[in-house]
Amino acid sequence: MHTKSSGNSSSFWKQFSGRIWIAILGICLVAVLLTACFESGSGSNADSGEVVIGLTDAESNFVKYEVDVVSLTLTKANGAVVNALPLATRVDFAQYVEMTEFLTVATVPVGRYIKATLTLDYQSADIQAENADGNAVPVETILDEDGLPITTLELAVHLQGIKSLVIAPGIPAHLTLDFDLHASNHVTFDNGQPTLTVKPSLMADVNPENPKIHRLRGPLKEVNVAESSFQVVIRPFIHVISGGDERFGTLKVVTDSNTFYDINGEQYRGIDGLGVLNQQQVLTAVVVIGDLNIALRRFEAEQVYAGSSVPGGALDVVTGNVIRRIANQLTVKGAVLIRAQGSVVFNDEMVIQLGDNTTVSRHLSRDPFGINDLSVGQRISVFGLLNNDESELDATEGHVRMQLTTIKGTVVSTDSSVIVNLTAFNGRNIQLFDFTGTGSGGNDAVASNYEVDPGSLDISGLETGAPVKFRGFVTPFGHAAEIADFEARTMVNVSEVKGVMIVTWPSPSSNAITPFSTNGLLLNLVGSEPFHHLNRAGVVVDLTQLGDPPFIEPKDEGTGLFQIVQDGSRQFYFTFDSFVEELTQRLENNGEVSHILTTGTFNDTNSILTSKLIIVGLK
Repeated sequence: MHTKSSGNSSSFWKQFSGRIWIAILGICLVAVLLTACFESGSGSNADSGEVVIGLTDAESNFVKYEVDVVSLTLTKANGAVVNALPLATRVDFAQYVEMTEFLTVATVPVGRYIKATLTLDYQSADIQAENADGNAVPVETILDEDGLPITTLELAVHLQGIKSLVIAPGIPAHLTLDFDLHASNHVTFDNGQPTLTVKPSLMADVNPENPKIHRLRGPLKEVNVAESSFQVVIRPFIHVISGGDERFGTLKVVTDSNTFYDINGEQYRGIDGLGVLNQQQVLTAVVVIGDLNIALRRFEAEQVYAGSSVPGGALDVVTGNVIRRIANQLTVKGAVLIRAQGSVVFNDEMVIQLGDNTTVSRHLSRDPFGINDLSVGQRISVFGLLNNDESELDATEGHVRMQLTTIKGTVVSTDSSVIVNLTAFNGRNIQLFDFTGTGSGGNDAVASNYEVDPGSLDISGLETGAPVKFRGFVTPFGHAAEIADFEARTMVNVSEVKGVMIVTWPSPSSNAITPFSTNGLLLNLVGSEPFHHLNRAGVVVDLTQLGDPPFIEPKDEGTGLFQIVQDGSRQFYFTFDSFVEELTQRLENNGEVSHILTTGTFNDTNSILTSKLIIVGLK
């Protein structure tokens, strides 16, 4: 099965009772008031500033979640509305994990903004959910919370108090909007056919302390070797990468001696790579991966890809995870294909043919690699020629780039290495992966006893049974018995990650929440469905399975952004005391709880979530 989309233009939790849940899919919009350090192609004056806007999501079990983003607006305190999106943009959010993509640079009038609104069009949505067997199933039925078909969906977040967005000349402002699909969507399967129910929720984070890694895509505008920088015309997502149209704006990229370059299939580092980039023609296709430096207000490049090294050039490109290998034939799952002419195709599975002339490289490395380095689980991008029915890619004269691979599971033991009970590679169910041949003499890798070499990573905080994620590379094919199965570069101890908790009561209840003055809120999960979960970095906890009922407490200072939504109105409180006082009074006056949404750190031992953001819905 495959679907196509024009070049112009979540996870659900599987329960073997037949219910699947949508895990986090975040849309993060990072707004930065630009100064000379963070240059774009548009000017600004005392009456306006420039805002860089990006989109992202987090790991989900969606195979595909493609919708049209038709508008993004910011509303000022005086009621004025600014449209920050120059063109409707089709986005497959399932493909943007652990990364933010720059969407546009917009000129915004100075002032205080109190609301951000995102509009999605589902009329031509292409959404595919993974069933219990790990296969992609198209979602044809998409409903709102009232059971009515969705055409367009408007999501709004109110920016008040400490969450206010103030834009003034020369003063940088940063805003992250999180459209959290795990808190907004529910998928059920009936006789194998999925139904998606959407209850939208949008949250905001002003001045993010740790912005995600960013991706910038578009034609090259100019290179300044003396300043170790270059400029790119923004072409987000699947917009055609050629041409000089600057409606989405331009962005300056800063490089240094560690910046890695892959230009027309050749690798460079530092000033040598910038010099080669300077030799490329204006409007050459470029993709940049790097960090948004909030303090210095600039985008710093870690990786730069240009020319034929960018998908959509002279060759077809497939990206996905290897689920099996037989001799020189790979099977790739969740294959996203970018055709040489620029169109995008999705195939749940695709066959890759390798040969002696296939060249291989690895993320951020100039070391030599070969086809024997490609093993089961590894995430790859393959450059080659697609056959007529788009089921097989011939890379016998092509190139394979090994990408950073994400594994997820629970800790079995820690010693010199970490043994993990694997649950997924890049979000795909571990049951899909055939490890035959990964070792020697039949001693292949085993998912329930998967050995990770942590290198110099600090693993002292890992405990047996704790959820964990690693990013790195799979051991070469046939060598799993001799060395560790996986070489880790980074680690996420999920227990230390801020999570998002959502609980809904379809029949509103007066007993759902018990306020305890300044101490916190005790939740009663009786009657809660379909949402009663906590999601941390794609690892989901069913709150009904905890030993103790969940308890939500404020941060030590007792301040934050707390909201009560009732009868179409929204009331804001900036201290937990005032919030609890009002909530208690409304519950005593026959108010009933319909939902609660909160974010914060969660203690698995005592089921306590500590938060500075709580939203309670009452009927």
